[in-house]
Amino acid sequence: MTAADETWPGPTVGVEEEFFLVDPDSGRPLPEADQVLADLRGVPPARYGGAELQRELLACQVEAASAVCRSLTGLAGRLHLARRRLAAAAHRRGALLISSGTPPAPPGRATLSRGDRFRRIAELYAGVVPDYHASGCHVHVGVRDRETAVAVTAHLRPWLPTLLALSANSPHHDGEDTGYASWRMVQQSRFPGSGVPPVFDSAAAYDREVARLVDCGALVDERMSFWLVRPSARFPTLEFRVADAAATCDEAVLQAALARALVRTAVEAVDRGRPAPRVSDQVAAAAVWSAARHGLHGSGVDPFRERRVPATELVAALLAHVRPALEATGDRKLVDTRLRWLTTHGDGAARQRRHPPADRAALLRHLAEETVAPPRAAGPAPTAPRTPGAPYAAGPVGPASVPGAPYVAGPAGVPYAPDPPPGPDGHRAAGTLGVTGPAAAPEGHGALDAPGTRGTPGTLDAPGPVGTSDAHGIPGTPDAHGTPDALDRGGLR
Repeated sequence: MTAADETWPGPTVGVEEEFFLVDPDSGRPLPEADQVLADLRGVPPARYGGAELQRELLACQVEAASAVCRSLTGLAGRLHLARRRLAAAAHRRGALLISSGTPPAPPGRATLSRGDRFRRIAELYAGVVPDYHASGCHVHVGVRDRETAVAVTAHLRPWLPTLLALSANSPHHDGEDTGYASWRMVQQSRFPGSGVPPVFDSAAAYDREVARLVDCGALVDERMSFWLVRPSARFPTLEFRVADAAATCDEAVLQAALARALVRTAVEAVDRGRPAPRVSDQVAAAAVWSAARHGLHGSGVDPFRERRVPATELVAALLAHVRPALEATGDRKLVDTRLRWLTTHGDGAARQRRHPPADRAALLRHLAEETVAPPRAAGPAPTAPRTPGAPYAAGPVGPASVPGAPYVAGPAGVPYAPDPPPGPDGHRAAGTLGVTGPAAAPEGHGALDAPGTRGTPGTLDAPGPVGTSDAHGIPGTPDAHGTPDALDRGGLR
């Protein structure tokens, strides 16, 4: 083990996922968040994976913040369960739950969620807010202290655009194809201080800069910043805010795996006294823009060589950079599988574009089915036929689907598996997703409330406890605890 391993057993991980509630026919956002959350208020948290469900900035959005986990298999089960429960509650309110960085139909003027902080945000940023229909996937990775968090941030800067390219899932704005893979990132750039964070030499320097921006009137308070990664204001975690809302829970888990591996790699570099790589602020901004414009299957910007290269080349460089960390946590096989799947089928934006906005019904069905699709086993990635001249398949996305039911071919689902016990080095091996037989069909688009066949004990519909929280000395979930104002702390916080 390295010196870092001896003093720091390894990062925990948690994920905050933001979703849109839309009309099942038109795709327009529906301001039903309060009603959907109220519908689940009496449901034991174990029934939706122990997540904390809360409001977001807009009344057409809901967020699920996972429990703190060590194993990615445990995280995958939790995310899937929370998605299914929210989808079922949305269905009962006449809405569809979709995981997309922007809505597929013209949203109209936004309805703000209730809460003093949301009101202050709307007052400060004025006309930007009503047009800000954007959902993200935020990954929290545990670190041992705040000084480490700030030091690690400098090492993460070159890799943030590649995480964005992998997550790109927001091609539409006002019902039209923008030509961008991540229009959400374009929208986010309108807020002050967005993008790759500056380099700070200490936690105190970081705090002074945030306080200065508050004094300048650019931020509502010290809990807010728009950088793509930032130390938590309350707990020893780093929050990655770079990714679009993940189309599938597999893609959310991929972001979590890569974020954790990046942090683990950076902590080792910090402990060994290695300086962070020098990256031009302007080149970093160009790399973020290029990732937003092109996504996974286009050109990106190499921040080290300062020139355009294929985005897939940047993904390969990222994977090589973090491979030792992935092997140490047992996550390499899972990451390899999901990256092969993305390379074959395209990022979320590319998959959305196979359903033109004019065919709104097909696009909505696609988004709803992917949102509740079960995790895939960490094995050989499914392949799809390639169209000559096309960089990825133009055919069906993922396993073959039965009309009206999401992803029922092949393994029908993955039972929730509690995190395995830690090994001698304090880490839990990811292992495989271990399908133990046909699981209950996801409560997906068109059948969210159908009684159907329920899962057997230990599957995703089990009424009992849903694994352990794997808390890293932190109660609840990172940056999403059950404080009295929890429901008013979402959005641009």
